[in-house]
Amino acid sequence: MEVEGKNIVIDTGPDFRYQMLRANVQHLDAIIFTHEHKDHTAGLDDVRAFNYKQQEAMDIYAVERVQTALKREFAYVFENFKYPGIPQLNLHAITTEPFYIGCLKVIPIEVLHYKLPVLGFRIGDFTYITDAKTISDKEKEKIKGSKVLVINALQKETHISHFTFDEAVALARELGIEKTYFTHISHRLGRYHDILHELPPGIELAYDSLQLYLD
Repeated sequence: MEVEGKNIVIDTGPDFRYQMLRANVQHLDAIIFTHEHKDHTAGLDDVRAFNYKQQEAMDIYAVERVQTALKREFAYVFENFKYPGIPQLNLHAITTEPFYIGCLKVIPIEVLHYKLPVLGFRIGDFTYITDAKTISDKEKEKIKGSKVLVINALQKETHISHFTFDEAVALARELGIEKTYFTHISHRLGRYHDILHELPPGIELAYDSLQLYLD
């Protein structure tokens, strides 16, 4: 995400390195984590390339629980003895309250991934939420007014920890979002071209390398 002169990434999945190369990201200012599951954190080691290129540590924003998980999963990064070449990270603790990356305001949106609290984020008119099953009315208020919403829609069948296709459609309609993109999609949802005719106006399926431009 490039906004107000800042390049920010939400989560570092297993293919983080490939994503950065594919998008030709030459500079990265910060990484924000939604939660600690491995499919959202496994690529963290590859920030080393940015450390080397930028000659500075990477700013990491996450709640305390997620920071604890990162310290466990990437213990070598946080050892007192700093082995040459390991990722250099600056950890910043966040909560559900708004925070700033430079002058950029970020609004966390707490959702539940079954029983696990996960953070989505609103930056300006853009809201990104993944791994959600339920969202309280209080948190929905933070989303309202967004021009673009990216939300998970795993499959059509009921799932214990993810929105289904119908649940995601209902949420987008309830919030009155101009444009919604479904992400975190399972192969069980169906083929891309088969699903297109089922999508209401204003809702699309996201895909790898999709680029969005907001005024």
